[in-house]
This record gives sequence, structure tokens and C-alpha cells, in this order.
Amino acid sequence: MTYLYWSLLLVLCWAIVQSWRHQAKTLTVQPFKSFVHLLEWYLPYLFFPLLAIVLYAVYSYQLSVIVGVILGLFLVLCIYARFIEPKTLRVKYHRYDGLLNAQDKSKSIKMVVLSDLHIGLFSGHRKQLENIVQRINEIEVDMVLVIGDWTYEPYATLADELQIFKKIQAPIYSVLGNHDEQCPGPPVRELLQHGLTQANVIDVEGCIIEHEQFYLVGVGDLWAGKADMYLLPQCPDDKPYIIMAHNPDTVDLMPKLNSKVLMVSGHTHGGQVALPWITNFYLRQSSILGHREGWYQHEQAQLFVSVGTGMVGIPFRFLTPPTIDVIELI
Repeated sequence: MTYLYWSLLLVLCWAIVQSWRHQAKTLTVQPFKSFVHLLEWYLPYLFFPLLAIVLYAVYSYQLSVIVGVILGLFLVLCIYARFIEPKTLRVKYHRYDGLLNAQDKSKSIKMVVLSDLHIGLFSGHRKQLENIVQRINEIEVDMVLVIGDWTYEPYATLADELQIFKKIQAPIYSVLGNHDEQCPGPPVRELLQHGLTQANVIDVEGCIIEHEQFYLVGVGDLWAGKADMYLLPQCPDDKPYIIMAHNPDTVDLMPKLNSKVLMVSGHTHGGQVALPWITNFYLRQSSILGHREGWYQHEQAQLFVSVGTGMVGIPFRFLTPPTIDVIELI
């Protein structure tokens, strides 16, 4: 038992040292806050010696079996949420028949919706990005829509890390999210834009791009005060619209258009950790309108919300695995 306690102390010291070392490499304006977040990243390694201590205590009759099972199950779930589910990556397919005009339905459109990569403290590490790029290339899509929050207090090497997206074999369109716009977070927009340009990612914020079967529109982040749609009512109505907006509550600002509209968003992470009542309460802080994930019908637009692939706040995902969404317009 003494050895287990010593291992607990060693892991604790290691977590503190690692957190302090790595916060110094981040582009943060609040070093102590980054240090605390990184402690959240490294301290869960304590779950392993703690689980061993619980098992030993039950084995040596220092702890009842019932209490041991409860504590052990809690630690196993924490280990799963920290070390297993965040490293899984699912591809979720959707078919949507409510957008394209009848004369344009001869060819379906397959697009990837990718959101909340949060390259930085908890996610978006090289192995995960390589996995995302590989899975997208396996799908053979017409385009990739990245719906903001590329970062979460990233390292100074951000521009280099983004070069992996050059390997995607489809055009990539992007808008930024609140963490990219210092809401909250460090001022990374300039570095991020530089890296995205080098990676051949097309910034569509404030732009209307005409495709054969639809118009693609990029809208700035709501929390950053950039969700401006004043141009939309003046635009042609001969084709439907796909609108990229990081925050799903942006749909509340949609003007009435004569064309069909599909808005794609992220931001909510699906709650990131799915717990009864608690998750819905937390989501009210992210989406006043109560968006979580999936499809929502609003008066002016159909809305789709992706749970994304990254993490913020705490480095856990539970029953909301990192997801690449593929929407086929038919």
C-alpha cells in the first residue's frame, strides 16, 4: 500500500511540473488560468493509482465491497471520459432533402461539417488532426465546412500544425468562432488567419460564394459581435443558401429570405459531457435558445448543430464522442 501512495505523490508532482512547463508554451494572456486548465489535463492520471488503491483496499478488507464498487465504477467512468472517448472519432452521416431546388437534384452534394477543433490545451494534437484528415479523405466529399473555434489557447507553432489540412482532397471553407476571436482567449486571430491561408483554407466570413446549386455564406461569430447579415436580403433568390455560423443562436438574427436556407453551426459540443439535468443547465450558458446537437427547424432556416471534435473547460467527453458530420444534400 505504501508503494501505491508513493506512486500517487509522484504522479501529482509530475502533473504539476508538466502543467507549468506547457503553459509557458501557450499563447495565453492568463498564465495561471492556463496552468489550472493544464492541471485538469494531467491530474486525471491520478485515477490509475487511485483505482489501484481502491482495489487493494477492498482486497485487504479495509474497504467494503459496495463502497469499493461505487468508487471503482466512478474512477473507471472518469478514465473512459478522459482517456478513451476523446480519442475516438466517429463519422456520422445525414441526408437532407429540404434544400436543393427540384431542377438541381440530378446531382447530390456531399459536404463535411467540422467544428470546434480547439487546437491547443486539450485537443487538436497532431495524431487527432491526422486522423481527421484521413477520415475525411476516405469519404470523398465535395467540400469541407469548418464552423469555427479552431483554437483553444494554442501554442506558437499553430501555423505549422494547420498545414496538415493541405492534405484534404476537397475545398475547405471556414469561419471563426468565439475562441478564435478572443471571446474568451488570447489574441490569436492574426496567427490563425496566416496559418489557414498557408493551408489553403478559404475564409468566407462576410462573403457570399456562388456554387452551381446554392450560395455559400459565411457569418462572423455572435459572441464577438460580428454576426452581421445585412447583405442577405439584397442577394439573389434563384438558389438556396448554406450559411456557416459558429454559434447556432445566430439563427435568431436570420432575415426572411425568399430562398430556402440551411445554417450549419457548432459551438455547443453537444454538452461535451452528457449528464442528466446538469448538461442541459450548462448548455443554457452556450445556447440561450437551447440548441444541443442535430437538426432544428426555425422560422427562417433549417439549422444543423455539430458536436465537433475538441474540448474546452474540462478535458472530458462522455457520450458525445468527437464527430465528423457528413451531410448529403439530395
